[in-house]
Amino acid sequence: MLKNKQKKRKNDNVRQHNDPQKPEEQPIHRNYEDNVSRIKGELGNSTDLLFREYQIGDHKGTIVYVDGLANGQLINDFFNETLLNSGFNGNQDPFQFLIEKAAGLGNFQFATEWNQVFDSFLSGNTLFFLDGYNQAINVETKGWDKRSISEPSTQLSIGGPKDSFTETIRTNTALIRRRIKSPNLWLESMKLGTVAQTDIAIMYIKGIANEKIIGEVKERLNQINIDAVMAEGYIEQLFEDQTWTPFPTTHHSERPDVIASHLLEGRIAILVDGTPFVITVPAIFAQFFQAPDDYYARFDISTSLRILRILAFLIALMGPALYIAATTFHQEMIPTTLAIAIAAQRENVPFPAFIEALIMEVTFEILREAGLRLPRAVGQAVSIVGALVIGQAAVQAGIVSPIMVIVVSITAIANFSTPTFMMAIAARLIRFAMMGLATFLGLYGIVLGLMFMSIHLCALRSFGIPYMMPIAPFNVQNQQDIFIRYPIWAMKSRPKFISKGNTIRAGDNQKPMPPKQGDNQDSKGES
Repeated sequence: MLKNKQKKRKNDNVRQHNDPQKPEEQPIHRNYEDNVSRIKGELGNSTDLLFREYQIGDHKGTIVYVDGLANGQLINDFFNETLLNSGFNGNQDPFQFLIEKAAGLGNFQFATEWNQVFDSFLSGNTLFFLDGYNQAINVETKGWDKRSISEPSTQLSIGGPKDSFTETIRTNTALIRRRIKSPNLWLESMKLGTVAQTDIAIMYIKGIANEKIIGEVKERLNQINIDAVMAEGYIEQLFEDQTWTPFPTTHHSERPDVIASHLLEGRIAILVDGTPFVITVPAIFAQFFQAPDDYYARFDISTSLRILRILAFLIALMGPALYIAATTFHQEMIPTTLAIAIAAQRENVPFPAFIEALIMEVTFEILREAGLRLPRAVGQAVSIVGALVIGQAAVQAGIVSPIMVIVVSITAIANFSTPTFMMAIAARLIRFAMMGLATFLGLYGIVLGLMFMSIHLCALRSFGIPYMMPIAPFNVQNQQDIFIRYPIWAMKSRPKFISKGNTIRAGDNQKPMPPKQGDNQDSKGES
């Protein structure tokens, strides 16, 4: 089986190397006109490809860059002020003279093969060709328009930083380095995609992250063979452990402070150019109920809010199913007064409880999806007003009962309490399965569904780490940040199931020690 995988990987590499859309690894011509002709031919005389010819002594050359990707103003100033007034006296090697001039424009390196040429100027760099030389000077002149750093839009918090990632990978890596000023924060870059090569960055803290997980991340990324990686979701779907599961096995975040805290725990971050979200692996189930505010408030407040989120997740998972089971099979569990009120409300409803709940749930999901796709101002009005109007009209028409509108509304609000969007979607999907089990088996069906879900969760892995760690298998030492968030001074070690290196997070005697009463009196006497 291992030989078959190696053979398949070798065939994929051969297929990628022989892709006719990729330039061959051939040396650059000495005649700069031949080089210009090949570039124009490969790009089909694209109108955004710009050439600026110049002359140094008896040698002619050209500058090549892509309009919109490179800093055009910087190149024009350099061309007009430096190259046109070069002051070449003929006693110096013209290529060495060009290197000295190009060094003032920015960081540079040499390109000797055609794959380096195309990768360079399609990434925003500028290439200097000189007649008679079979190498080009590759100067870093990236200058495309980019979105400024703004507040997070999907992971809001009351306290803490207000900055978020952007679509530029170098800006994102800088935001992380601002928080972790350590030489042990390593960054490795690579490109993925056979047609459109996307910049990928892997960040981890050397000595804290598990070397085996780092190697596994690199191996899985190297096995990806796809035309282009347009967002982080492409990578997640191509290298996750388990495909057939509604639960996310990688964590996404647009907050630099969240990613920095994950790196300090020993996780690995994967950044993709062109997307404002960063992936961290490995991920565990409890991690998706941790909000940034948990670490900016006192531990008792954070613990209460976290328990409230877990309770809300259970309501979002089983709210309509419990109502269906209670009204269909277990009426004796409902207080008599409430049972009479529910029966009176459902007297004119022609559908059973399952159909009633299904109508309301599907309607609400449609309204929620429509609210996301419409413009922000219109979408909020449609989702809120639409739910109120349709719910009231459905009750007056006798299609659903008022108690069902209340149940669906509470379930929807509870679903919004989950900090991570992908985990909230998982609860929305499983909710329909729970409703079906409650329709046929009542509470027994709900218990059976919870058992199957628990078994499935315990069987999941995220880069070899059990998904339910440290709950199953249970580990007492790693319960500091699961259901109960310990005080910061008590969280002395990193999760040992993730970090295999330096697991000491805080030293001893970190507990706050207020001054004794006698010390205060002495200080007052001295004053």
